[in-house]
Amino acid sequence: MAFILVLILLPPIEVGCAAISTPRTMSLMLRKVVLKKSERQRGAWQSVSWTGIENVSPYFLHAALVGEDRKFFYHNGFDWQSIKAAIYESVRRRRPPHGASTITQQCARSLFLWQGRSWIRKGLEAYYTVWMELLLSKRRILELYVNVIELGEGIYGIEAAAQHYYGKAAKDLSREEAAMLAAILPAPKRWNPLQPNELVKQRQQLILSHIGEVRLPWEPPMKTAQPAAQPTPQ
Repeated sequence: MAFILVLILLPPIEVGCAAISTPRTMSLMLRKVVLKKSERQRGAWQSVSWTGIENVSPYFLHAALVGEDRKFFYHNGFDWQSIKAAIYESVRRRRPPHGASTITQQCARSLFLWQGRSWIRKGLEAYYTVWMELLLSKRRILELYVNVIELGEGIYGIEAAAQHYYGKAAKDLSREEAAMLAAILPAPKRWNPLQPNELVKQRQQLILSHIGEVRLPWEPPMKTAQPAAQPTPQ
């Protein structure tokens, strides 16, 4: 009973803390340290650059939405259409579910849980996702997400990635650089934005072609072109 009570109460407490304070460690980093990798690698995992969402290039925010979760601002944490398709595919192949994760689910996994494919982790991920959507604003979830995503071995968060790959702050990323970093999100350990393969290049181009179709709620509305003035009849 005590164990069940902890499972029920711990997620909302952790999510509540994430609402008001900056997480100093992530589950992915903690797990790797516990696994006792080399001292050099452990040092890399400890270097995390946290930045506020206002200091992240809008290009990257748009690119991440296009590449990972275009419905982010319109769903309650779950993309039910994609989930049904993923469950059907997992049953057909007799493998744990894969894909269909929203930005909120990915954030819950990176911040509070562990990587891997299992029904147990998926269940906990769903429970954390519910609490995140209840207790956090979409802006806060997106801010947490861009700071906990892995963008290379030992590279956590968009600020660390921007500095590592391009030698600049996250707010200064160009449209192409932002799209390239978003393109490697599905496999950040295998794909290098500085040496992209054809698949990564295709993903970047696809993201670039749709990057103007998403808008952040706090951004000012796009200006529409004014019709040209007609000459006054003489």
